[in-house]
Amino acid sequence: MPVSDSADLGDVSATPGNAPDDATDSLPINELFYSLQGEGTLAGVPSVFVRTSGCNLRCWFCDSYHTSWEPTHAWLGVDDIVDRIESHEAADHVVLTGGEPMIHDASVALLEALDERGYHATVETNGTIYRDAPIDLASISPKLASSTPTADRDPKGDGEWADRHEDDRIDLDALTGLVEAYDVQLKFVVTDADDLPEIRELLADLRGVTDATIGDDDVLLMPEGATRERLAETRNRVADLAMEHGFRYTPRLHVDLWNDAPET
Repeated sequence: MPVSDSADLGDVSATPGNAPDDATDSLPINELFYSLQGEGTLAGVPSVFVRTSGCNLRCWFCDSYHTSWEPTHAWLGVDDIVDRIESHEAADHVVLTGGEPMIHDASVALLEALDERGYHATVETNGTIYRDAPIDLASISPKLASSTPTADRDPKGDGEWADRHEDDRIDLDALTGLVEAYDVQLKFVVTDADDLPEIRELLADLRGVTDATIGDDDVLLMPEGATRERLAETRNRVADLAMEHGFRYTPRLHVDLWNDAPET
């Protein structure tokens, strides 16, 4: 099973106003744990996961609800985070995830500290924010129209985020900066075949504005689903779509192993 070293969240407010006076060297941490990378080209690699809280989007199917729709966290300094990472001596891979970790200035300081210590750093991002930082793999998951929290797919039921999410979910300038600066994988959460035309259109747009090479083998289709039961409904058709279109398929290994348990 994964090994947790999460911050104590018991007495810490999740409101933005709870940030320290100087948050440039601190991050709102929702989880910090040692597990296997479950997705993408590094699936199966033992890694320390640092999950920040807070997100600029609101996917209705978010599998980290407590970093977005109802964020919870404790503020930890970068040095404290690094100490906790180093306590997992078997790991040389770190995954900075969220939420959306790139909304936080201190994510850059953390990545710089990890680079100095020789860690391989993957950043899981929705691709709407570019930052200059030492990133070994930018795991970019652009959000498709099917992610928007419409009236019948809104976890809170108030419709507050529908327009904002739809307006902000794709930023071509940020995507261009990311693919030109880093080794990338473009990981799309797929609900059904209706998502594929949008994926192809976005790839064409991105290839049209960058000299960076974006091969079809850099594109991964991942089935939507945060439970074994839901993946049983989606994974076969997404695998078929990957074969049909020449893209890669990525499992959600952590769901297969631990279902929807936290800190996996």
